[in-house]
Amino acid sequence: MKTSLRRTAVVLDQHPIWLEAVQSILERIGVEVLGTTTDVDEILELISTHHPDVLITSIELDDPNLDGIACLRLAGERQASLKTIVLSAYDDAEHIEAALAAGAIAYVLKTAHPDDFAAAIRQSFEHSVFMAGTHAPPQAETAEFAGDTRGLTRRELEILRLVAEGHSNAQLARMLWVTEQTVKFHLSNIYRKLDVSNRTEASRWAQVQGLLPANPSAVVA
Repeated sequence: MKTSLRRTAVVLDQHPIWLEAVQSILERIGVEVLGTTTDVDEILELISTHHPDVLITSIELDDPNLDGIACLRLAGERQASLKTIVLSAYDDAEHIEAALAAGAIAYVLKTAHPDDFAAAIRQSFEHSVFMAGTHAPPQAETAEFAGDTRGLTRRELEILRLVAEGHSNAQLARMLWVTEQTVKFHLSNIYRKLDVSNRTEASRWAQVQGLLPANPSAVVA
């Protein structure tokens, strides 16, 4: 049965070749592209005029007066319901965390496979960030934890809890509206901060620190 659901997007990138590539992927998965641009002011105008479902944006911008993270915040102010996916060449923790904190629901590296990027777009249209049968939102649970965090960010604590409960990287990607590549990036930071080498050791640390229920699910090694 054919669906009449209309899914729309606008795209911002400083390089026209990336605009064409992203538009091609969006159209291939049935998302209508309402506009593409290399200009920050124009993308904000497109958002205000067309009210798209999703903004696909780079955070490497040529605008001397506005950086990419500030652009994310402005886009969210223009349309509170807007979902933003960052497509970036930056692979460092600082940019990833800043983008997520500014409202991005997914962060995809420009070196990612097109199918991974397409998956992130599809996931952005899901009605819930959590998979069926999961517990209450992990962010709310993590916020109550006041023990030793070893410098872990809120998102890293969230991922650590879910990993320790037995969720795979693929499940985490679906639950958190990010790609598996982003999940792996966060896990590498968690291992480094906890001075552990794998998810089993990290999960044991979380158990000792009281971050988990008394009888967590089996850890996926």
